[in-house]
Amino acid sequence: MKPSRQTSFSTLIIIGSLLSMLLFSTTVFAAKVTLDPESWGSEEGKACIDCHSKSSAGLTHQWKNSAHAQANVNCLDCHQAYEDDVDAIEHEGSVIATIVSPKDCGRCHETELKQQQGSVHTQALSIIENRMPALAEHFGSPTINDAGCAKCHGSKVLVRGDGTLDPATWPNSGIGRINPDGSVGSCSACHGRHQFSKAQAREPAACVYCHSGPDSPDKEIYATSKHGMMYEAHKGEMNMDSDQWVAGKDYSAAPTCVTCHMGAAGKMKSNHDVGMRDSWNLNAVVSEQQYLVIFEDGSKRELSTSDPLPRKGESISKLDGSMGKVKAVASPKRRRQAMTSVCLECHSKGFANNAMQQFDNVVELFNEKYGKPAQAIMQELYSEKVLTPLPFDEPVEITYWKLWHNSGTLARHAAAMTSPSMTWKGMNDVGSDFYGKFLGQVRDAAGKERGDALIKKHVNDSEHHDWLNHPGKANPILGFGKGKNEGESESEGAGEEKANED
Repeated sequence: MKPSRQTSFSTLIIIGSLLSMLLFSTTVFAAKVTLDPESWGSEEGKACIDCHSKSSAGLTHQWKNSAHAQANVNCLDCHQAYEDDVDAIEHEGSVIATIVSPKDCGRCHETELKQQQGSVHTQALSIIENRMPALAEHFGSPTINDAGCAKCHGSKVLVRGDGTLDPATWPNSGIGRINPDGSVGSCSACHGRHQFSKAQAREPAACVYCHSGPDSPDKEIYATSKHGMMYEAHKGEMNMDSDQWVAGKDYSAAPTCVTCHMGAAGKMKSNHDVGMRDSWNLNAVVSEQQYLVIFEDGSKRELSTSDPLPRKGESISKLDGSMGKVKAVASPKRRRQAMTSVCLECHSKGFANNAMQQFDNVVELFNEKYGKPAQAIMQELYSEKVLTPLPFDEPVEITYWKLWHNSGTLARHAAAMTSPSMTWKGMNDVGSDFYGKFLGQVRDAAGKERGDALIKKHVNDSEHHDWLNHPGKANPILGFGKGKNEGESESEGAGEEKANED
């Protein structure tokens, strides 16, 4: 029986304060299948189970242990399609789509779909396409992008003429995947098919599948944090299968990634917009605090606090370049309050606020000491045509990239997640790259005279780098000998040397 269609639904959005919610009405898709419980358990779908029990026993076993099976939701309930759908194929007498998209999941999971659409996860593909495509293409090839970057960021899944999916873009469960039906995202990125376990999605492993390595080193950071240590010691007490999974009520042993970025805590509701509570942009040359702009159609974008603050009802550019009318704006303060409310389930207000201040201090230190000077130098090298416009073809560009994108990201993320060892490692690597490679490569690229002038202007004249202006200052830690400290007289230095000889 062909499913009924529905044209609109409301979008629920928590906009980053301790108790506040806003409810927006929006049309997300031109048409949406509605499946109420009376429609579950398609008769045609029962035949799928009989066949796949033989041809795909593991797949069927996963489904049989799922909440879907317990609720009598079968294969065809999820995979059914219309004949005019771009990815529709005929399979054993039924019209199906291989990909179960967020639009399909939204037939039943409306609230989760509303929250997921417009979240930072759905922007993952556009981020890699618009901001950093050269890295994979120049250091690897499109093959590396297909097998590496796109597996996390997502791909634009293409349908071939015979209805099958292009192997260059499928299989892919990247979080920002663009599906043939026009929807964005992949629920199975976190809730692995075909069991779609909520417990699995709450595990740190579900997040660190992508959030690890130089681009997003959160696996290493969480593992070396007190939170990660507590999780490993008490993960049997986490009650991962709980229906609500509210921190302080269903569990208190440790927070996971989901706890802080998505989970319910106290009066803070859970939300599938994973970036709602983030007040800083930590993956940029210079971090800035971010407003969250919510448009009337339910889409969102972040604006830095250095940008003009849009007002309610004002039309501004959305991420896709089209214009949208502003419905609401969440300030960095309100977003921080939302994140802090989770901390308060286990910590005092003073403890949580002081920890946040320490995090802010690290971000501001990176900005002022390394991010801004390096950015200013690179901008002058490009404007003077010392460097070619082509990215990653000169050593200083690679060092600059690693400075903020790799080491800088590690330091800032680690400070956010309270991992002291990784905070120091990140900042130590930043300093090593900045002083040991970057400044020398600036001189190599621009010539010593011009390079020295740039370094004096943007580095030596800054209070953060004042120590560079005192090359005669003793540094016995590095094994260079004691030498003569600033302000020390010749006779004092000689006397100390004589004493050492005696």
